[in-house]
Amino acid sequence: VPALATERRFAQRLRECLEQERLLDRRYQLQRVPGGRLALPVLEEKLSQLCLPPEVPCELVRIQDPVPSRAARRRTPAQRLRDELRPLLGHSWSEELERDVPHTWQRHGDLVLLSQDSFKAEPWQRLGSALWETVAAALGARRVARRGRVMPDGMRSPRVTLLLGQHGWVEHVDNGIRYTFDVTKCMFSPGNITEKLRVASLPCSGEVVVDLYAGIGYFTLPFLVHAGAAFVHACEWNSHAVEALHRTLLLNGVRDRCHIHAGDNRQLQLQDVADRVNLGLIPSSEQGWPVACRVLKKDTGGVLHIHHNVETPPVLLAEQGSAEAASPGGEAQHPAEDCEKEMLRPRLRPEWQQWAEAMATRIQELLAELHGRPWHSSVLHIEAVKSYAPHVHHLVLDLECRPVLP
Repeated sequence: VPALATERRFAQRLRECLEQERLLDRRYQLQRVPGGRLALPVLEEKLSQLCLPPEVPCELVRIQDPVPSRAARRRTPAQRLRDELRPLLGHSWSEELERDVPHTWQRHGDLVLLSQDSFKAEPWQRLGSALWETVAAALGARRVARRGRVMPDGMRSPRVTLLLGQHGWVEHVDNGIRYTFDVTKCMFSPGNITEKLRVASLPCSGEVVVDLYAGIGYFTLPFLVHAGAAFVHACEWNSHAVEALHRTLLLNGVRDRCHIHAGDNRQLQLQDVADRVNLGLIPSSEQGWPVACRVLKKDTGGVLHIHHNVETPPVLLAEQGSAEAASPGGEAQHPAEDCEKEMLRPRLRPEWQQWAEAMATRIQELLAELHGRPWHSSVLHIEAVKSYAPHVHHLVLDLECRPVLP
């Protein structure tokens, strides 16, 4: 950082001059330097504009480890990023360009993954590698990548460009599980954390689980590491995800309790092996329902975890008020409070229950058709994972399926 060093008795006069000309770099504190002098940090891109009074003796010095000012220490990462980028453009900086600077990003170890709309304007492109090196330094990273739109290839492959660094392999720790994957080839969905935590708490000791849409192991690993499953058959047709899953199983020491079935799970040769089947695909896992029925143990059945996006009409406050105007104790409920609770923890909607019962009937029919005898299915639980789109919720149905005894 460039700074002007002067004797202490001239420091205040020098500071006033720098502030008047807007040359003082407020990101850093004044620092003592040898010779009983003080160094005042200045903006490097404005050094050519220095015009100081001759009665203030000073010299230009370089400070290798500048001390951040109190204001700088209070800055958010997004503010710090903007402060570091502004000198790169100098007089070209504008509000339009500032809108190109991201407010949020994903962090995976020493790699930051920027949103697809970041730094798209032409002036940013002219900066080349200097831009990405500055972004990495400001955010405490070594590698930078930018996300594009997910490709409609049936595998939800990401379109990610590596901007700084040699490779896209990263490690992400989630609930004590170490996942590794290449961000340029595989997606990581942090929004499913509540369901991963729920899966980790399921009583699966001694069970055989089939995960029909394993990906990089979002649910395969919680079943193995925390839920105590004896064995998991993980099905995945994306070769990049298969490689990531293989590495992740090794990282967590559970490779010997999992078999990876690479390819289309509709061609899966397994049958009559599973106590539990996970169908973690949205918007619908319908193509996997016949496979799930086939792999369930035919004599004892088991549990299906069926993911689905369910459309839910908006709940009108007037309807809420008429149906829920009072609590069981007779106290009036406030609509605003109801809305807040609804945002924090979605209620079980009638549409969700209807969907679950229809699913139970459909799966029951598939099982009866497959095995030539009646089955019984019952809804154990409906979990709202997240809002996927306006009036569309990602739900998980826990469905218990058992053959009817003669």
